[in-house]
Amino acid sequence: MSDDDIFGHSGELAVSVARAHGVETMFTLSGAHVFPMYDGAVKADPPMRILDVRHEQTAAFAAEATGKLTRVPGLAVLTAGPGVTNGISAIAQAQFAGSPMVVVGGRAPANRWGSGALQEIDHLPIVSPVAKQARTLHTAGDVAAGFDDAFTVARSSHRGPVYVDIPMDEFFNSGSGPASAWSLAPALEPDGDDVARIAGLLAESRHPLLILGTDVWADHAEAAALRLVEALGVPTLTNGMGRGLLPGGHPLLVTKARGAAISGADLVIVVGTPLDFRLGYGVFGGPDKNPDGAFAKVVHVADSPGQLATHAELAASAAGDLSTVLDGLVAGVQGSARTPDWSAWAGELADVVRATAARDTELLTAEADPIHPARIYGELVPRLADDAVVIGDGGDFVSFAGKFVEPKRPGGWLDPGPYGCLGAGLGAAIAARLARPSAQVALLLGDGAAGFSLMDVDTLVRHDLPVVMVMGNNSAWGLEKGPMQMLYGYDVAADLAQQTAYHEVVKALGGAGEKVTDPAQIGPALDRAFDSGVPYLVNIITDVNAAYPRSTFGI
Repeated sequence: MSDDDIFGHSGELAVSVARAHGVETMFTLSGAHVFPMYDGAVKADPPMRILDVRHEQTAAFAAEATGKLTRVPGLAVLTAGPGVTNGISAIAQAQFAGSPMVVVGGRAPANRWGSGALQEIDHLPIVSPVAKQARTLHTAGDVAAGFDDAFTVARSSHRGPVYVDIPMDEFFNSGSGPASAWSLAPALEPDGDDVARIAGLLAESRHPLLILGTDVWADHAEAAALRLVEALGVPTLTNGMGRGLLPGGHPLLVTKARGAAISGADLVIVVGTPLDFRLGYGVFGGPDKNPDGAFAKVVHVADSPGQLATHAELAASAAGDLSTVLDGLVAGVQGSARTPDWSAWAGELADVVRATAARDTELLTAEADPIHPARIYGELVPRLADDAVVIGDGGDFVSFAGKFVEPKRPGGWLDPGPYGCLGAGLGAAIAARLARPSAQVALLLGDGAAGFSLMDVDTLVRHDLPVVMVMGNNSAWGLEKGPMQMLYGYDVAADLAQQTAYHEVVKALGGAGEKVTDPAQIGPALDRAFDSGVPYLVNIITDVNAAYPRSTFGI
């Protein structure tokens, strides 16, 4: 035992360690198996905020979003059995997105194990496949060191969710353990030869394209990314929480020329995001797309070796601290024998961006009846402040957001990521309002997605968390309806009730809202929502036939 040890029951020990790691909020839904966590939070000095929700999925999604926004692990506390299993989708989303979070589960008491205690189930075989680490802390004496390890693992590259549970009898027991001595781990140094090889490919390329993803933000490499783009003049695309690394409107941000950029590039450098279905599995260009008939060379850069693609043909790769890699590329290109000039290529793509923006104006200002979903963004985007946090929870409606919303700052965009899980929006909105108390928070909801978690508007109301919810209500599962019609000539299980009054649900839960059917009234309704200071749903009835034009269904 050391003079630096901490003492208390398991909940007190756990809260002490969580606070040492920077945790400010515990997301939970009450359950007796985890009462000691609440007692530890209440008795902490100062007390830790306890934010209770209406469904455990929301608690877990809120913790996942907190990890994304703050880059400090979010904390979800879930009671045993169904409490834990209700959080599984959020844990899986965190694993796919690299979100740091710690999920604490209750567990039936060890002294009754095997006797049929309430909610007695071994969670580990269920959670382990979708978590970075999962373990049971069997005694109160294991808690302090076990929690310190859990938070350290969650926030270390490659980041992700860590699960721990504690038997109920040991949760109430007292013990001691080492106080957290956590400090930022030394950065993983990338191999210098790997970085030099990529710099050489970049210096020799004629039409390079840089793609920046979520891990650039998570790895605190946003400043290095902007330095590279502006120092070298490389046209850039962003995805996930990479959105905003280049502020919307930046001359080298070529989101609106995505097709031309991907087709015309001879070198694509992908940083901090997997080469998954969103990026054509790492195949760019080719005879049917590139005027030269050539496939682009592909480089993959990740924050840790395990994240490098193994299914794609790579010209080069590097793993390690992303700021070090990005700054190394700048130094390598600037020190090369050839001084590349990509201004003509960047100008070509900028012309496409301008032409696309001009074409988009017609959709963004459409007077169509029923309302075209794009018109909503034509009204919303000019009303978004630079510090806005925009959350997407939906299919077809949120696809339009990806096209039209270009954040002005990094860390201002939340979407489900490659796991594609609906129902994350209310949890993310709760997290965003807490993490960014002075910022606008805009939750973009499909009417289908709203059915997963709209009841947690009650949580927004009870905890005084004003959020603007903008719903594109096409009375259908739009992301499935169109493709099924394309495949079979008909659709089933794709329709919802017509023009459901979801805004009245929000009102019944203590918030406010309104329905909009006239495109001219979208803007005034959004103004009322942002001015309201309460959870407010703008329920906008849209045209089910105005589907997002897509080239992939994610397979």
